[in-house]
Amino acid sequence: MANRNYETVFILTPVLNDAQVQETIEKFTQVLKENGADILNSESWGLRKLAYPIQKKSTGYYFLVEFTGESTLVDTLELAFRRDERVIRFLTTALDKHAVAYNERRRKGELNQQKAKQSEAVAQ
Repeated sequence: MANRNYETVFILTPVLNDAQVQETIEKFTQVLKENGADILNSESWGLRKLAYPIQKKSTGYYFLVEFTGESTLVDTLELAFRRDERVIRFLTTALDKHAVAYNERRRKGELNQQKAKQSEAVAQ
């Protein structure tokens, strides 16, 4: 079976301290590595307001992880998410070649540069 590209965003409960947040991120990163994933990128988006309350919480710690692996890996990761009460939401998406290219450009900062150029052109 061929490896595919995925990204997963998960939200942790806001009642955790920094050490607990780091420990939780390490746990899920380790789940991916132990199951043969190559982690391409991980980002902490920090504490953000939720669109609607989840478990009576209005904020949560957001994290993004991009990785490649087999499809069975997603099931293993999502099972780990479900078993951990610190995770209040998660979503894993399989990426096509266009999404992979977009993410690479976003990481390099090319998208913001294009917006700045468009803004300059409009201003003139």
